[in-house]
Amino acid sequence: MKEIILFPFNGNAREALSTIEDINAAQPAWTVLGFIDDDPLKAGRGCGGKKVLGGRNILSEFPGAFVLAVPGRPGNFRRRKIIIDSLELPDSRFATIIHPTVRKGIGCEVGINTLLMANVVLTVDVTIGSHVVMLPGSVICHDSVVEDYTLIGSNVSVSGGVSIRKNCYVGSGVKIIHEVEVGPESMIGIGSTVIRNVSELKTVVGNPATVIKEER
Repeated sequence: MKEIILFPFNGNAREALSTIEDINAAQPAWTVLGFIDDDPLKAGRGCGGKKVLGGRNILSEFPGAFVLAVPGRPGNFRRRKIIIDSLELPDSRFATIIHPTVRKGIGCEVGINTLLMANVVLTVDVTIGSHVVMLPGSVICHDSVVEDYTLIGSNVSVSGGVSIRKNCYVGSGVKIIHEVEVGPESMIGIGSTVIRNVSELKTVVGNPATVIKEER
């Protein structure tokens, strides 16, 4: 059994704990030591019998433990790389957590510190980068790429040949047609349908999706 610590104490990490429990039910693999969080007010809180052990200083007390770092929400998703990098951990300490129901087809690759939740489907020759979180029921079709630090909501449908670049946020229920490119650090609002390229640092919503905000 490999030891693992979850960071931070947020919705993604609690869902990761549930995913790990399902993995262990199928075949024991992980011992969850608990959560860590930079907010001292969260110390002692918990989920599923696992507590917030303290701040990131706890990592030095468990040098052999793996870490799953899953920060990020709509308001701060563009800072995910900064937050994860600030842990100053080697790649060898990051875990990759894949629910037993995930269907991973021929030629599909998944990076480090990536969480794929229940019933995700990667059809064929799909590349999922590192530090990605993908919620339940999403489908990524042939030859598509989801780059590092991206968050994918639940029940997202990505057609073939799509490129979702680094540090994006794709809301639940989004549909993206074939061969579209979503630029770095862009957000696609819940339930939107993307039928054309989205350039970097844009927020798009609607059916079809249109730009409502641009970061500078």
